[in-house]
Amino acid sequence: MNEDLLIGLISANAIYILAALFLIVIIFKGVHIVPQSEKFVVERFGRLHSVLGPGINFIVPLLDNVAHRISVLERQLPNATQDAITKDNVLVQIDTSVFYRILEPEKTVYRIRDVDAAIATTVAGIVRAEIGKMDLDEVQSNRSQLIGQIQTAVEDAVDDWGIEVTRAEILDVNLDQATRDAMLQQLNAERARRAQVTEAEGTKRAVELAAEGELYAAEQIAKARRIQADAEAYATEVVAKAIRENGIEAAQYQVALKQVEALNALGNGEGKQTIVLPAHAIEAFGDAFKLLKGGK
Repeated sequence: MNEDLLIGLISANAIYILAALFLIVIIFKGVHIVPQSEKFVVERFGRLHSVLGPGINFIVPLLDNVAHRISVLERQLPNATQDAITKDNVLVQIDTSVFYRILEPEKTVYRIRDVDAAIATTVAGIVRAEIGKMDLDEVQSNRSQLIGQIQTAVEDAVDDWGIEVTRAEILDVNLDQATRDAMLQQLNAERARRAQVTEAEGTKRAVELAAEGELYAAEQIAKARRIQADAEAYATEVVAKAIRENGIEAAQYQVALKQVEALNALGNGEGKQTIVLPAHAIEAFGDAFKLLKGGK
């Protein structure tokens, strides 16, 4: 009797223990705490049922199962190098880097197997296509525009995968040695051409300045001659007016002035000079002196 009671007690305790363990398992399976940086994809009987966000979440134990735990942090693809041919048939090597994050895990999980490889392949194809639309000079000078075009094209391509491309970078544009040598020769030729143009422009400017100087000098000389001619014309006009008003006396006065100026010039000459004048000339000078005296 005592043995049957002991067996019954042990069986009851075992049942309680199993029930407690079952309850613990149910709680463990039904309650999930999702970190802020992750999302959980829940399947029910192998099919997508729901996506759990950050915080405490409840599912139906034994029916629902957390099949995938997806990080929503931004990711960086390994740096990749791909060959491309520009519009002007130059072979270049493009080093790229892409950053992305998963926004809709249910699309990423069920529509693409290897996300990184798929994005890398897509980026390589888009880079080749975009480089093929541009000349080498445009690739090197408009890198920011090229990056924007690549990022936009990649975003459109991966939209069905629930992915957001946050950044696309072109790290470097490499050329083969032959192309580099050719570009260096072209650069040196361009520098020489610019130097010649600068020298020619300097020579042209010097000639223009010299011509402007000569023109200015000629204008000043002509101006001086015009002023002198105006002065002589004015003097002539004064003499003519005096003759009209005073008659012959004004004319004799002007002749007397010229004669006195001539005598002064002879007297101021170098060395000793003797001047012999005829008698009628002396009389003429006398008349001139009288006129001068009378004029004064």
